[in-house]
Amino acid sequence: MDDPNKNPDENQTPKPIFESIPQDGIVPEEVAPEITSSGEEVVEQQPDVPPPVPPVYEENKTKYAFIAGGAIFFLLVLIFLMRIFFSAAPAKDVKLSYWGLWEEKEIMDPVIQDYQRKTPNVKIDYVKMAPQEYREKLLARSKNGQGPDIFRFHNTWLPEIRELVTAVPQTVMTNAEFEKTFYKIHQKDLKIENNYYGLPMEIDGLVLMYNEDLFKKIGIEAAPSNWDELTEIVNKFSEAVDRSGNPITPGIALGTVSNVAHFSDILGLMLLQNGASLKTLDQPEASDALQSYRKFAETPAKIWNEKMPNSIIAFAQEKVAMIFAPSWQVLTIKTINPELKLKVVPVPSVPGSSPVSLASYWVEGVSRYSKNQTEAWKFIRYLVEKDTLTKLHETQSKKRLFGEPYSRVDLAPLLAQHEFLGPVIRQAPNFSSIYGASRTYDNGLNDEINQYFENAVNSTIQGVSYREAMITANNGIKQVLEKYKIQ
Repeated sequence: MDDPNKNPDENQTPKPIFESIPQDGIVPEEVAPEITSSGEEVVEQQPDVPPPVPPVYEENKTKYAFIAGGAIFFLLVLIFLMRIFFSAAPAKDVKLSYWGLWEEKEIMDPVIQDYQRKTPNVKIDYVKMAPQEYREKLLARSKNGQGPDIFRFHNTWLPEIRELVTAVPQTVMTNAEFEKTFYKIHQKDLKIENNYYGLPMEIDGLVLMYNEDLFKKIGIEAAPSNWDELTEIVNKFSEAVDRSGNPITPGIALGTVSNVAHFSDILGLMLLQNGASLKTLDQPEASDALQSYRKFAETPAKIWNEKMPNSIIAFAQEKVAMIFAPSWQVLTIKTINPELKLKVVPVPSVPGSSPVSLASYWVEGVSRYSKNQTEAWKFIRYLVEKDTLTKLHETQSKKRLFGEPYSRVDLAPLLAQHEFLGPVIRQAPNFSSIYGASRTYDNGLNDEINQYFENAVNSTIQGVSYREAMITANNGIKQVLEKYKIQ
């Protein structure tokens, strides 16, 4: 037997206990699964493996995101502070000179003060000017640097103040907004090419005024709506005459020049209603209109004559039953005779024709010589806002019988039923205009055309035919239109 304590290779070089075996090509020995006594395979439990540690670069990404967020927050705070700083910086002080015509300073002050509270850097100096020679002063002083920034002008004046007016900036009011806000007549009168040259605060024009008590005395309950009805009423008044054969109470003041207030407006209305214009005065439509005007002062009617008082005074004194005048003359008449039962209706139309009425109103504009045109237009834009106009009307109505008729279409419902202004509002969609408007004191376009109208009326008193009178007027007015470059 071999000795177990003897190393058989003791005389040889000892070998390592674990020999390193090359792995290439060696297939691990397959170990049979352990089987329990019941025949089930025992599954070896794997030890819990901790989750992998995030790479170092993700930690850096979070840090950079935090830094970027902080930078954005700082930038936003900086922008906010800069806005506060610049908005808090005082705006440049602006002083605007405003020339008005009809409203007293105490009427305009409340709305001016409201605007100045909203825009403390803007100060507005309102001055009520006298109407006589106003247009000439406006042009002359503006050229000398002494004119206003803002001024009032008549709707017929644009051809004679072209060198002074500026267009409404689109940033203040777009054309589309203008056309949505105001009446068609405003759009027609104030547009040159593609720009509007003023913002209107009012609308007005001729209306028919009648004495309700005088109407009732002769059994008339309703006002005339057309010229045929008006003529019938006038004839009824003419049935009662004095010893000279003249009506005791004339039905209407028409037919003359010297004592019919606004005669040129009335004649202009008749021209338009009869289909004539200033450029067609040599046509039968114009001479027919002149004849219609004159018939009330001629035989056989002899309703009105030059010995009568001025038509406004005569109406206030109840010496005539009807007159034509703009609505503001109600204030004059009521001042003279507060107890007068005065009624106002739209002007009569030609039977069978569409209604045509005559507009005459005033507008606010900005001078091209103004150094603060944008601020001036912003203030006028404020004046024609709904709240401003209603407040102004309220102030006017506290100082007198009523305020100006609103220029805005969306304010029409507020005055539609007004005793004196309702007829103006109802006529507004049918308004037309014509050069030759009365009482604009322009010493220019209107007054020059008025003179030719006056000559035409007076020449017929001397026996000149209606047609010849209007042909002569046509020749003169044609020169006036050319002078002011009216196409």
